[in-house]
This record gives sequence, structure tokens and C-alpha cells, in this order.
Amino acid sequence: MTCIINQWRSLCATALLALVAGCAIGPPAAPAATQACPAAAPCPLSPLCPVCPAVTPEPPKARTLEAVSWSEVSGWMDDDPGAAWEAFLRGCTRLKTQTAWRESCVLAEQLPAGAPVRDFFETQFLPYRVANADGSVQGLATGYYEPLLRGSRRKEGPYRYPLYVAPEDLLIVDLAEINPELKHLRLRGRLDGRRVVPYYPRAEIERGLPALVGKELLWVDDPVDLFFLQIQGSGRVLLATGELVRVGYADQNGQPYRSIGRYLVEQGELKLEQASMQGIKAWGAANPGKLDALLNRNPSYVFFRELPNAEGVQGSAKAGPVATSGPVGALGVALTPERSIAVDPRYIPLGAPVFLATTWPNSTQPLERLVLAQDTGGAIRGAVRADFFWGFGEAAGAQAGRMRQSARMWVLLPRDYPLPK
Repeated sequence: MTCIINQWRSLCATALLALVAGCAIGPPAAPAATQACPAAAPCPLSPLCPVCPAVTPEPPKARTLEAVSWSEVSGWMDDDPGAAWEAFLRGCTRLKTQTAWRESCVLAEQLPAGAPVRDFFETQFLPYRVANADGSVQGLATGYYEPLLRGSRRKEGPYRYPLYVAPEDLLIVDLAEINPELKHLRLRGRLDGRRVVPYYPRAEIERGLPALVGKELLWVDDPVDLFFLQIQGSGRVLLATGELVRVGYADQNGQPYRSIGRYLVEQGELKLEQASMQGIKAWGAANPGKLDALLNRNPSYVFFRELPNAEGVQGSAKAGPVATSGPVGALGVALTPERSIAVDPRYIPLGAPVFLATTWPNSTQPLERLVLAQDTGGAIRGAVRADFFWGFGEAAGAQAGRMRQSARMWVLLPRDYPLPK
């Protein structure tokens, strides 16, 4: 059956008329090319009688970015944008190669020390309120951090859980080569004969795959810490030898991310306010026999690569690690604690300054500040959506694990920035 809806009229194709003939009552209909689809006649086998659908106009989508005045940016005058200046300049090392950002970044690099940063942004940039497709301006802010794990370069003692590098049989299909409008979409899979099929989910990877033999980067001592390392996307592993290894995201198996915290709430295992990283870890410690099944509820799996420690990471087994810079985000620059966020690049240009208005974790205390969109994440989907980078270590992890707050966002763009149509 083929029904063609042409603005205000619905026309049925000849094939549809042939199907309806066994049920319709009355004289034969006129040719499909000239007659609108008639109202459905009574039919004792009504579920089997095809009818033309009613015309339902698709509601218009709201503009994602709408220009506003600086006075409409909630909290703008209460923050010190100078605290985000170094993060902005770091991002400019990448952005200034792009025409839309070149002038702003060159002027920023020439700004004298001590010059008012607020004046620079208000002069060179315009604020745009970020909205969802339905026109709403409220979204979600979560948090992430750089965790510390303990591990070994060999499988020994308690170090039984591997971090894998990307396997050679993982295929990546960049859809931008097929359609430029799909530049942010990539498909991942594997070959099964001549067919491309989805790559293995977490449960099968954890059971062991021939393609992953010899692909172990490191071994760690805690499967839950490893699970959350995959969610964070980067971290550090302190070896028994005293060596501190920084690891970062290399690739992903292409399977969808599913929240195990939400699953535990749905099953009545945790209350909503307990579904934090800390709450999930406590549940795993109390239910070791159910832990593997819980982790495998999320089929997504992340592969890692070892990163150089030239970013200023130092440490030893005695003193512990000392951080002088964050991990490298999707923009290609080191993240700044409490001033970098991960966004969905389909809506927020990567590298752009963003004014984020949210609240502190598990609190109504305002958290309103200028941040930089310098990272992305598999679970970060939507226009008004931010993942706030808290930094490194346990204190940062405590904040990140509790953060699930309502948020509003304004993106700051150069005055002549070409907005998406």
C-alpha cells in the first residue's frame, strides 16, 4: 500500500485501491491520480482493511540558538570570566585555524595582561540562548572527572581486569564521506563474511574474544572502577612500580550506552537519590554475585590508549599523583577543572565559550559560570546538555558522581559567526 500525502490532500495509489476492494462498499472509486482517499467504509475485518492516514502537519522545530542581550544571561555579572581565560586561550590554539574563530583568537592572544576579560567577551562575542527542539530551555548537567586506578602491565595477583586497546577487527564508517550533513555520525561494526554487523557488546567482550588476545594495555584490580573509567573516558593508573600511566579514550564498540543506575532504580534496588557512582559502587560491594550481570546491562564498551605524561602529571607510589593539567578532550587541548564541559557538537560548536547556569551537586546553590565546550561524550546528547569536568581525584569524583542538575546554557559566538540554518 502506498499513500501519498500532498499538502492538504491524501491520494491513494492503485495498489491501495486493489487491496481495499475486498472490503469497501459501494461503486468503484475514480482513478487514484484524481481522487482523494475516501473515508474508510465499515468492514468486518477492519484491522485488515488499509486506509489512508489523516494529514498531520509536523510541528515546526524551535531554533536551537537565539540571540539575546547580555542582561538575559542569568548570572553573567556574578561570575569572573577571567577564571576561564586560560582555558579559552588554550582552546584558541586549535580554533584559530578556523576562519570563524581566527580574528577573535588573534585578538585574545594580543590582549594585555590585566585587561578586563568581561569587556573582551561583550565586545567580540554575542550570547545565544540554547533551546531544545521543543523550545524548552531547561536541560541536564552531569559531572565527570579523571579517576585514579591501581594496576599493572601484567596480569598478576589482584590485577585481573584488562584495559584493551582498539581491536583490529573494529570497523569505523564515517558517514560524512557519504553525506556532509552527517559529519558527527560514525558507525562501528565488524565484518561477518561480506556483511557489516554490529560489534560485540560488553558481555561478549568480557567473556573474551580472539580479536582482543594480546590487546591488553594494562590490568587493574577493580571491575567497577574500570567500568566507571570507561564512562569518564580518561584516567590514570598507578602501578605498583610507582609508575603513573595516563590513559585516554581510543574508540568505542558502537553499542548504545545504557545507565545501570537508572536500571537499579527501576528494579527497586536503589532510591533515585542513591543512584550515584558512590551508590552503585556500594551496591556492587553488597551484591558481588549480581555485579557482572549489572555491568553487562550497559552494552557500550570503551577502548583506551596510553597518553604521554608530558602534560605535567607527576607522581609516585608514596606521594601519589600530582596534577598540573587535565586530560586532553575532544578539541585536542587539556581540560581545565571546573571550566571545561563536554557537549553535543551537533548543537554547540566545539571550543565555544558557554555560560552555564546550574546548581552545585545535590544542592540548590547556584553554580553559574563561564566554561569552555572542549569535550564530547557518548552519553551527552541534546542541545541543553552539559557534562561538567570536575578535575582529578577522589574529591572531584565525589562531586561528579552526585551531579545531576537542571541547567540552562548560553553559547558565546564571534559576531560574524555563521549560524546553522
